[in-house]
Amino acid sequence: QVQLVESGGGLVQAGGSLRLSCVASLNSGRAFHTYAMSWFRQAPGKEREFVGGVSWTGSDTYYKDSVKGRFAISRDNAQNAVYLQMNELKPEDTAVYFCAAEEGLDWDYADASTYDYWGQGTQVTVSS
Repeated sequence: QVQLVESGGGLVQAGGSLRLSCVASLNSGRAFHTYAMSWFRQAPGKEREFVGGVSWTGSDTYYKDSVKGRFAISRDNAQNAVYLQMNELKPEDTAVYFCAAEEGLDWDYADASTYDYWGQGTQVTVSS
């Protein structure tokens, strides 16, 4: 079992920045670096969507087109943590942001059904 806890959400004006954190508690005996990690978000009335993903060692990152150049995902395997730095925030970035972990080797980073564990989410609100 893996428990994921997100933090760092809040209210920010358009153009501002936030840094989300996700810390994993591992009870499975597996090391954090064996999990691919991603951030998803869900706005009211909309489906959950992929935002960014990072591979097991952190060497590869992937992003939703609309956040490329503004958001950066990273991980610290020594701290069992993954981060999402969000800059130049826009009102359309408003959503609940979820951290997700995938424990297999066949990682389809944008497919929410791929992931084995999810956090409870943290609210990000961007005012215009």
